[in-house]
Amino acid sequence: MRHVKNLAAVAALTNLAAPAAVEFKGEEDDPISIVTKSIEDFQKAIGDRLNKLEEKGGTAADDKELKKLQDRLAELETKANRPGGDKPTEPTEERKSFATYLRRGDAAGPDELKALTVSNDEQGGYLAPAEMSTEFIKDLVEYSPVRSVASVRNIASPSVKYPKRTGITNAQWEGEAEEAEESTVTFGQLEVPARKLMTFVDISNELLADSGGTAETEVRLALAEDFGKKEGSAFVNGSGVKEPEGFMTNADIAHTVNGHATNLNADKLIDLMYAMPAMYRNRGTWGMNGTTLGAVRKLKDGQGNYLWQPSFQAGQPETVLGRPVVEMVDMPDIGDGAFPIIYGDFSAYRIVDRLAMSILVNPYLLATKGLTRIHATRRVGGRVLQAARFRKLKTATS
Repeated sequence: MRHVKNLAAVAALTNLAAPAAVEFKGEEDDPISIVTKSIEDFQKAIGDRLNKLEEKGGTAADDKELKKLQDRLAELETKANRPGGDKPTEPTEERKSFATYLRRGDAAGPDELKALTVSNDEQGGYLAPAEMSTEFIKDLVEYSPVRSVASVRNIASPSVKYPKRTGITNAQWEGEAEEAEESTVTFGQLEVPARKLMTFVDISNELLADSGGTAETEVRLALAEDFGKKEGSAFVNGSGVKEPEGFMTNADIAHTVNGHATNLNADKLIDLMYAMPAMYRNRGTWGMNGTTLGAVRKLKDGQGNYLWQPSFQAGQPETVLGRPVVEMVDMPDIGDGAFPIIYGDFSAYRIVDRLAMSILVNPYLLATKGLTRIHATRRVGGRVLQAARFRKLKTATS
């Protein structure tokens, strides 16, 4: 204890015997009580010293040892007069128990462990200081990665038109001296317009200021994820009205009937693949969702070999019948009359980007309400250019 050392110093100066060290308990262990006790001891020591000086006929001004005692007393009185020095705040039972648990772990007594419990859960919860993390908890956003296999172009106008030849010439075998017959070539055009996707978010100025920019970053990330999901869904199932045309809604794409409403037929996948022209077939990619892919992985050929083959090299896709598979979450599930699988050369699906996602922050519109409005806009289009390069599997009996 600190005041025990101080008493030893007093004893050395006053020729008093040093008192034995005392182990204080309860309130006597309080630091303020210790300082107060030391002050009393010093005051007594100074009085004794003055009495001895008077007996010897000396003066206090000439006594250096007395000056040291007075300086030390002043220092202790200064400590005792600090704000809040009357008595320190008594630590709560939980804090005492937590400190005991940190020192002794499970060896702490049952009373300490009980004080740490903050709920009625039999497992118990241990009281610990709360911490605010900068990491946001958010759900996973899945979208169909059509862009990874489709043909993507940037445009500088509201739409782009592609000339299309709709027929070939009509050449015929002719005999000697016979005249050639006239042929006609027909043309058309396909227009891919850029559709507009937009929204806005109102966020409080207090949240923007208190988060140190994290809130705005999360809003931008949420917008990017939402836009990516919406356009991926439109590339698969879009109606073409105010949104891109999806390849699954194109009426010109032919299909192969599975022969069963729920059970996939391995032979029909082979029929579907080889129903396409060789040039398109050899550049094709399978598209299906995860549920359908799980069913396809169980299919075997006549020799018991799985049609699905894993990737044997990093960066290479899985394959079915030797062709890569792209998992698209927006493809329909297996069901009666559904089209859960598509195979084709996806370079025939054209995506046009007119405007990358634009974010405009407007702090003025709702300033009187303490809100900032964040606008987001995206202009993108999509359309099947050649339906003959695709083929779908229909899970039905006919």
